Amino acid sequence: MNAVPQERRVVTAIPGPKSQELQARRLGTVAAGVGSTLPVFTKRAGGGVIEDVDGNLLIDFGSGIAVTSVGASAEAVVRRASAQLQDFTHTCFMVTPYEGYVEVCEALAELTPGDHAKKSALFNSGAEAVENAVKIARSYTKRQAVVVFDHGYHGRTNLTMGMTAKNMPYKQGFGPFAPEVYRVPVAYGYRWPTGAENAGPEAAAQAIDTITKQIGADNVAAIVIEPVLGEGGFIEPAKGFLPAIVKFADDNGIVFVADEIQAGFCRTGQWFACEDEGIVPDLITTAKGIAGGLPLAAVTGRAEIMDSVHGGGLGGTYGGNPVACAGALGAIETMKELDLNGKAKRIEEVMKGRLAAMQEKFPLIGDIRGRGAMIAIELVKDPVSKEPAAEAAAALAKYCHNEGVLVLTCGTYGNVLRFLPPLVIGEELLNEGLDVLEAGLAAL
Repeated sequence: MNAVPQERRVVTAIPGPKSQELQARRLGTVAAGVGSTLPVFTKRAGGGVIEDVDGNLLIDFGSGIAVTSVGASAEAVVRRASAQLQDFTHTCFMVTPYEGYVEVCEALAELTPGDHAKKSALFNSGAEAVENAVKIARSYTKRQAVVVFDHGYHGRTNLTMGMTAKNMPYKQGFGPFAPEVYRVPVAYGYRWPTGAENAGPEAAAQAIDTITKQIGADNVAAIVIEPVLGEGGFIEPAKGFLPAIVKFADDNGIVFVADEIQAGFCRTGQWFACEDEGIVPDLITTAKGIAGGLPLAAVTGRAEIMDSVHGGGLGGTYGGNPVACAGALGAIETMKELDLNGKAKRIEEVMKGRLAAMQEKFPLIGDIRGRGAMIAIELVKDPVSKEPAAEAAAALAKYCHNEGVLVLTCGTYGNVLRFLPPLVIGEELLNEGLDVLEAGLAAL
C-alpha cells in the first residue's frame, strides 16, 4: 500500500530541480493550452498529502479539483480497481455488458435525493454528463431551450462552453457556441445590490421574469444549476432561491437538473449539496468525486425521463468503463465506512472557525462561504466597495505553494481562494495548512 507520510515537508524550491527538468520536457511536447496550477510533478499521493519527484510533501487543499475526496490512493478504490484490471479492462457496455456498471447505477439510485424510481447512464466526464442531461431533457420535453445562471460552470465541450458563464479561459476564441442557451441571474448573496438577505427572493423573481418574458416557459427543456456554484466562486445561492426555481420548473413541465459534479459525494457534508434545502432534482449529474480519481460520470434521474430516449440514443465507447466502475464502488464503500459526510462537517467547523478569526485580523477577507469541505474566501481591496482583489488572491496562492500547501483559486473575478481538502485529511494537517494561509495573509 502506498503510505505517503502525512506531513508537510519542503526540501527544495517549489518546483524543485526534478520538476523543473520534467517541465522543460513537457514544454516540448504538451500543448501550451493545457495549464497547471502548480508545475510540481507528482510521484505519490494519499490521505491529505502529495509527494513530488523532488521529495517535497505538500498539504493537499485541492483534491485534484474535488476528485480525490476519499484520498488519492484509497485502499478500497485501489483494491477493487486492481481486481477488475486482472479480469478485463474493457468490453464496451454497449457491446457486452458487465455487472459493475449495473452496481454503480444501483448505488446512484440509492444515494441520490428522492424516493422515486430512478435510472442512470454512465459517461466519462462532467461535461459529458451535463451534455447528456440536456439531451435527455430535450428528448423528454420535446423542447429546446436550456436555462443556466450567472457565474455557472458546466464544462469545456461546445454545448457546455455555451452553458458556462465565464469567458476567460473557458470560451475565449472557441465560438460559435451551441444555440438555445439562456443565462439568468443567480442569488450571489455577498454581491447582491440590496443585501444578502434579499438575494434569494429577488434573484429568483428576476430569473423567472427573464425566462417568462425572453424565452417562454413552455419552450424550456431544462434549468441547469450547480447547488453550490464551483468555478464561479463557491457561491451558495441565498436561501429560498433554489426552492423557488424548482417550483417554477415543476409548475411549467421543465426538467430541473442539479449539476453536482463538484459538490456531490459528501463534499458539502451531505451526499449531495441540493439536499440542503430539500431539493429533489429531476436529473442529477455527477463526476469528480464519484470514483476516487478514475474517469467516470453519470446522469441519474426519474425513470420516466431517463427512459424517454430511444434505444441507442445514449452511450459512448468508454462510458462506464469497468475499472472506473470498480473504483466508484470502492469510493462509495469508503465514504460509507469512514462517514465522510461527518468528516466534511468537521472540516467545515475547523476551517470556518479559523477563517473567521483571520477575517477579524485581515480586512482583505471580504467573505467566507461554502459548506463541508467546499469552503472559500473572497478577497477584496476594501470591505465597503468590495472591489475584487485578484492580484492578492494570486499572491496568497503563490505564498502557500512556496510553503508546501496546494491551494486553488476560482471565481468570476479571480479573487476567490477555494479549499477542497480530501475528506480523509488529518486534523493536524488541516490546521497546519491553515497556519500557512494565515502567515501568507500576514505577509501580504
